[in-house]
Amino acid sequence: MSTPPPRKVALITGITGQDGSYLTEFLLTKGYEVHGLIRRSSNFNTQRINHIYIDPHNAHKAHMKLHYADLTDASSLRRWLDKIHPDEIYNLAAQSHVAVSFEIPDYTADVVATGALRLLEALRSHIADSGRTHVKYYQAGSSEMYGATPPPQSEATPFHPRSPYAVSKCAAHWYTVNYREAYGIFACNGILFNHESPRRGENFVTRKITRAVGRIKEGLQSKVFLGNLQASRDWGFAGDYVEAMWLMLQQEKADDYVVATEEAHTVEEFLEVAFGYVGLNWREHVRIDERYFRPAEVDNLKGDASKAKRVLGWKPKVGFEKLVKMMVDEDVELAKREKVLVDAGFMDAQQQP
Repeated sequence: MSTPPPRKVALITGITGQDGSYLTEFLLTKGYEVHGLIRRSSNFNTQRINHIYIDPHNAHKAHMKLHYADLTDASSLRRWLDKIHPDEIYNLAAQSHVAVSFEIPDYTADVVATGALRLLEALRSHIADSGRTHVKYYQAGSSEMYGATPPPQSEATPFHPRSPYAVSKCAAHWYTVNYREAYGIFACNGILFNHESPRRGENFVTRKITRAVGRIKEGLQSKVFLGNLQASRDWGFAGDYVEAMWLMLQQEKADDYVVATEEAHTVEEFLEVAFGYVGLNWREHVRIDERYFRPAEVDNLKGDASKAKRVLGWKPKVGFEKLVKMMVDEDVELAKREKVLVDAGFMDAQQQP
């Protein structure tokens, strides 16, 4: 009886985030062994991957393993590269909230920009010492890097970042290009436009809206406070976009790719679909709060993903309306469960107005 070929090994930073959880699921279905780097926290932050976690004592079943590390700690990054011996590295970790980056710009730059540099340098020295030249690296870019540059935005479009987060992502992008050109590392930038899902953080506008829709529908709140409703974004499904990340690392040549649906919708359009889906009028529940306007607004992001379609053979499967309804369905169910706790006196519904 022949022994099966060894599993490919992937290392994911940001494994506990929205994209990290979908990418982990995807890679496990491809037969990978997946290692995730997580930060130490007094609160468990693994809820997005709990459903696929298997205790490592079940060695024959546990193909996802978690390790403590941090993009601000270069020694931990090098140590795990040497121990895990990954074939592919996906750098998804970030302080990823644009508005919050104005509040904590130093930290954002340290994690997003310099964190990517630390990981690339750890990889360079790992390759130099081990001779493992086949290792491939994916850097998570962002459409926010384009900022004020008018759409459509492609790989050839100049960056004009409008937030500390976007500036930091630009730095990470160019560090990745530099290490590819200077050291011959197989390093790709995926410039992903907005990608959402039911696993999106609740302080991102799309999830904030669908969460509110569920709670308003169940009588747990009556209003939701938002900022710029005319901001236009190219919104896709995160579950589709992680396949594009993987495809980039399966090519003969390392390159950079825009990943997008090539459709743009305003926040107001998102509200129309989300509230309309459950028979509500968003105008009766939405209030504008100046605190949610950014110091420098990004008005219109719409990607040109023709290169990803042509070279990678990738295209999105979930359209805008399907995405919004998928998120609303999940959040209506979540609100129903919440209401049971409220009605039983285990929870106070008045946290929201």
